[in-house]
Amino acid sequence: MHNLAIALHRKGYTVSGSDDEIEEPSRSRLKASGLLPENTGWDSTKIQPGLDAVILGMHARTDNPELLKAKELGLKIYSYPEYIYEQTKNKVRVVIGGSHGKTTITAMILHVLKHCAVDCDYLVGAQLEGFDTMVNLNSDTKIAIIEGDEYLSSPIDRRPKFHLYKPNMALISGIAWDHINVFPTFENYVGQFSTFISLIEPGGTLVYCQADPEVKKLAEQTPARVKKIPYAVPEYAISNGLTCLTAGNRNVPLQIFGEHNLMNLEGAKNVCLQLNISEDQFYRAIQSFKGASKRLELVAKNTQTAFFKDFAHSPSKLKATTEAVKKQFPDRKLVACTELHTFSSLTSGFLEQYRHSMDLADEGIVFFNPHTLAHKKLQDISPLQVKEAFGGKNIAVYTNSGDIQALLKSHDWKGTNLLMMSSGNFDGIDFKVLAGEIGLSQI
Repeated sequence: MHNLAIALHRKGYTVSGSDDEIEEPSRSRLKASGLLPENTGWDSTKIQPGLDAVILGMHARTDNPELLKAKELGLKIYSYPEYIYEQTKNKVRVVIGGSHGKTTITAMILHVLKHCAVDCDYLVGAQLEGFDTMVNLNSDTKIAIIEGDEYLSSPIDRRPKFHLYKPNMALISGIAWDHINVFPTFENYVGQFSTFISLIEPGGTLVYCQADPEVKKLAEQTPARVKKIPYAVPEYAISNGLTCLTAGNRNVPLQIFGEHNLMNLEGAKNVCLQLNISEDQFYRAIQSFKGASKRLELVAKNTQTAFFKDFAHSPSKLKATTEAVKKQFPDRKLVACTELHTFSSLTSGFLEQYRHSMDLADEGIVFFNPHTLAHKKLQDISPLQVKEAFGGKNIAVYTNSGDIQALLKSHDWKGTNLLMMSSGNFDGIDFKVLAGEIGLSQI
């Protein structure tokens, strides 16, 4: 929301906003743009008849006093995705969807377009190197690259966000059940992607990962009114910890690795080709792509150890990320740590989905905080229950992050990599400090 506020401010709009908590980096960025509210909290007197629009984020509740005042005055109320569509409805909208990889694919496309001096509007779910905001809206751009989240649009609009963008070109990277508090069955979850495909503008394009059976099935069922472009893992080779694409006569060295990322790259390439970027331009540009923030991001390293952090939290993401690090460094052991932090991951009925997701790790560490269960009003789960759900003899479960830090600091890291995966922060573990404590140099 703060990125949208800054983008509209830069476009020349008069913008104000409210929130009951404003954390970093939102606070500093809003302050630098002169948009930081004088006070936190909600104040219905801020909602006046002259406002052109009120944009409602997911954080507000249905009884929010500012929302109630806006309704009383009959003001136009948009959800976040509704307003993004409103700003981009006269442009070519490229929407990247999928249970995993959508931030990375969006980031790859933006990196290539910038390298090729192609201006565009965008919405992406992570901070990217070379981009100072996560939202950009301009009057003179012709393309909008949008990361299409399947979660709900707002407290008063229960449609998935990516249903509101009406893409001219859509990409689906994969489907793996998530957000079970909203989509209680796998079939219901898959149905959201079917609807997403049906909302592609007539004559539009669907780029899809044919290696994913659910995506492939949906694509094959899609009527002929859209152009369909499948993709899978491109040819590649790994040597001395470096991945190179072997595209025809080309050897394209990459700064990213893992088959899931190579599939992401192939999806991004197919989108860029449809946007009149040549293969040569794409391959030249992608060599300098370092990845999106918290997506297999290198924290620190030395000659015998590399420490990566990743946003992975769902079963499919844990499996893909663990496999990527293990395959990239086959001669090193791997200690992989994950935090159960989301509603789905902390729900006892969903835990079984994690079975075998960390089997390739030499040591698997799973952390959850019982207070998080209480905060989300979920039924208690036990460490034994979590261990049995993950399966494998390599799994240890902790409920105190201090114990994990002590374990990692006492570990012998010669010839061993560390992977920390979470959409949270392991109850405040500072990865940079931890890196120093285990003897690694900062990147």
